[in-house]
Amino acid sequence: MAVGLVMMSERDFHRVKVLAQVDDGRLSVQNGANLLGVTRRQMFRLLKTYRTEGGAGIRHKARGKAPNNQIHAAKRDYAVAPVIEKYEDFGPTLAAEMLAEHHGFKVSRETLRKWMQDAGLWLSSKQRRTFHQPRSRRECFGELIQIDGADHRWFEDRADPCTLLVFIDDATSMLMELRFVPSESTFSY
Repeated sequence: MAVGLVMMSERDFHRVKVLAQVDDGRLSVQNGANLLGVTRRQMFRLLKTYRTEGGAGIRHKARGKAPNNQIHAAKRDYAVAPVIEKYEDFGPTLAAEMLAEHHGFKVSRETLRKWMQDAGLWLSSKQRRTFHQPRSRRECFGELIQIDGADHRWFEDRADPCTLLVFIDDATSMLMELRFVPSESTFSY
């Protein structure tokens, strides 16, 4: 018997291990069926396949095959060409509408979005995100004072809710002043 490598998922590998135990008599058919989550009848079918084809017969038959609903590469190129020429600054939704309306080619916006990403016409929101460089601090003490307020029940139920105003120097991060006020407003500063 020739020995070779067979690619299979962990689920299929687990099936082969259980089938081997059932075939050796270490596990009953009913227990094996319960472990795999199949009926006794399906277990006998799997055992028959295992005995005739071995472990390779248990793996999923569609592995490595192109899906039936896959759109042909020529159709993909036909759809992406007008997008590159005329609609390169459009989003996938509008580009899909334009393809359907003006070119008679219906394709879902998600499929077109993937094609546009592959062609480098569309970036995902994660890739599109811009990063802002942090502002450098001021040089001298007192040049810029930042003020922030925090609404909270600072004194629990012993007093009314109030706002804590904090004055912070930008150059040194030193607290200049802390003040409790009824609310954060122009007159509180």
